Amino acid sequence: MKKMKRVVVLVLDGAGAGWQHDAAQYGDEGANTLKHVIEQANPYIPNLEELGIKHLLGMQGPDADDPIGCYGTMLEKAAGKDTTTGHWEIAGLTLEKPFPTYPNGFPPEVIQAFEEETGMGTIGNKVASGTEIIQELGAEHLRTGKLIIYTSADSVFQIAAHEAVLPAMELWHVCRIARRILKGEHSVGRVIARPFEGNVGEFVRTANRRDFSVDPTGRTMMDALKGAGYDVLAVGKIEDIFNHRGITQSNHAAGNPACIDATIDFLKKDRWRGLMFVNLVDTDMQYGHRRNVPGFAQSLEEFDKRLPEIMKYLGEDGMLIITADHGCDPAYTAHTDHTRERVPLLVWGLGVEEGVNLGERATFADVSATVLEALGCNEKLDGTSFYRDIALD
Repeated sequence: MKKMKRVVVLVLDGAGAGWQHDAAQYGDEGANTLKHVIEQANPYIPNLEELGIKHLLGMQGPDADDPIGCYGTMLEKAAGKDTTTGHWEIAGLTLEKPFPTYPNGFPPEVIQAFEEETGMGTIGNKVASGTEIIQELGAEHLRTGKLIIYTSADSVFQIAAHEAVLPAMELWHVCRIARRILKGEHSVGRVIARPFEGNVGEFVRTANRRDFSVDPTGRTMMDALKGAGYDVLAVGKIEDIFNHRGITQSNHAAGNPACIDATIDFLKKDRWRGLMFVNLVDTDMQYGHRRNVPGFAQSLEEFDKRLPEIMKYLGEDGMLIITADHGCDPAYTAHTDHTRERVPLLVWGLGVEEGVNLGERATFADVSATVLEALGCNEKLDGTSFYRDIALD
C-alpha cells in the first residue's frame, strides 16, 4: 500500500456537524453548527460541497452526485467541548479526566496567588464574553491598572489588558506566571492573553492573543512523527495548543487569510515530508461565539475560495483531512459557548479513493491513527485508522 509523503490536517475551528448523544448534559441538544449555517445563510461553497460536506450532514438526497472526497463524522470520546481537548484527541491523545472549569469564577486562593506573583490587582473573575467584558470593565481597567480576569464554559483563565496599560509582551509574561500557578487541581487547559486597544466604548481586541496551554499529558501523533524524523509543521494556534511540543517548524499566523497563506507557502516548499497541522480560528472566535450566522457563512466561503490552491499544491503524494475540534453553533440561542457536537471528516488526495463513506467514527483520534499509517510511522496511539479503506493501490 502506497505511503503518503505529507498529510495536511486542517481544523475549521468550531465547525461542528450535529449534536452528540450526550449533548443534553452540556446544554447543547439541538446544536448543529454547519447545517444551521448552510440552511440559514446558504453560503456558496462549491468546493466543500464537491468534497462531500452536504453528504456528511445528511443534506443530500439519494440522487445526489457522488463527492470526490471521502466523508463522514467523528464523535468526541473525551468529556468536554473545548479547544485543547478536541485538538489533543485529533492528535491521538484522549483525555480520561476533563479539565477543570469555573462557572462561579476562580477561587480566592488562585486569585490571591496570581495577584501576589504579578504584583497587580484584578477585576472581573467571572464567566463572560470576551468582547463584552472589555466594554464593561475596560474603563475601570484604564483607571486602576487592574487586570481583567474572566473565564467561560471552557477550561480557560483569560487575562484582558489594554496595550497602552500593559504591552502585549508584558501581558504574555503575566500569562506565563498564571500558567505556573494553575497546576494540580487548578490545571486549566489554557491561559489566554487577550490584549485590546481603543477608547472607552470602542474597545477592540488586537491580533496579539497568545494561548499558554498545559503540556500534553501523553504522546501525540506529533511526538511520534518528530521522534521518527518526520517534519511536523504547525500553522496558527496549533503550537500554543500543544505547548510547542512535537513541532519542528511553525507559523503563528493570526486570522484565516494569513493562516491559509502560511499553509500554501509551506505546501509550495516541496522538500518537507510529514505532517502539517493547521487551525483556522475565525469561524469560532469571530463568528461562532458572537452568534453571527452571516459572518460564519462568509468565513466558509472565503475558505472555500482558497481550497483549490491547497489541493493544487498538495501534490500527487499528499492527503488533506478537513475536520473540526468541537461545535460553536452561531444559530444556537441558549448560550454563546462551544457546543458538544460530532465533527465533520473530509479526506481528499490524488492517491485516495473518491466518494468513500467513512460513517460515524467513534473518536476524533481516528485522524491521528490514519495520519500515522499514511505516512508509514509505526507508533500506535488511540484511534482506528481508515487509511486502508481509502488508499488507492
